[in-house]
Amino acid sequence: MKKQTHFGYQKVAAEEKAGKVAEVFHSVASKYDVMNDLMSMGVHRVWKRFAIGQSGVRAGHRVLDLAGGTGDLAAKLADRVGPSGEVILSDINASMLLEGRDRLIEAGKINNTRVVQANAECLPFPDNYFNCITIAFGLRNVTDKDKALRSMLRVLKPGGRLLVLEFSKPTAPALAPIYDFYSFKLLPLMGKVVANDAESYRYLAESIRMHPDQDTLKGMMAGAGFERCEYFNLSGGIVALHRGYKF
Repeated sequence: MKKQTHFGYQKVAAEEKAGKVAEVFHSVASKYDVMNDLMSMGVHRVWKRFAIGQSGVRAGHRVLDLAGGTGDLAAKLADRVGPSGEVILSDINASMLLEGRDRLIEAGKINNTRVVQANAECLPFPDNYFNCITIAFGLRNVTDKDKALRSMLRVLKPGGRLLVLEFSKPTAPALAPIYDFYSFKLLPLMGKVVANDAESYRYLAESIRMHPDQDTLKGMMAGAGFERCEYFNLSGGIVALHRGYKF
């Protein structure tokens, strides 16, 4: 029997998930940043700024931005590492990666950045290569999260850190029904109006609900070999930043 996994609320064969996720992001790539601003009312920029503040990235570092999409996080990290450092923007989805490459070129960040299409489960980089890895709003789309976390650990240098910024579980009970209404009613409507794609944003809401909660993900990181794992709840737990180290 084929191994199964979740694609939103659907159960699909594990080998089919990457292709289905690819279809979602091919569809929304050109409107991705506009929708991020609308969906979060701009707060995603605050979440990402907090993540960068917890990264410890400095001049000369080598950083991997996984599932980096349109490159907004990579561009800010490029400023931090400076001309002596390097940021690799990586995504499994070619459409998103092309958007990110073009935006990095437009922003003049191409001198200390590279663009690499890669699967997080089998990263094509040497052992002990990066000072820091970031993955923002991408881990929930990975088919085998445990395998991806082990792959990230392998390519981190000793002393390096992983930052996972992801939608999570609201910590305030009163927030949950409001969040559900927004996610399942308003979000697909915005997707239909702005990106002409309600289904992709319905998948987004479902994928968030199927993603491990804060403590489960912390345990998964520890199980993959990360140490001093911790998380920071943002916006009442709607988003959480997880951090772990390789020693």
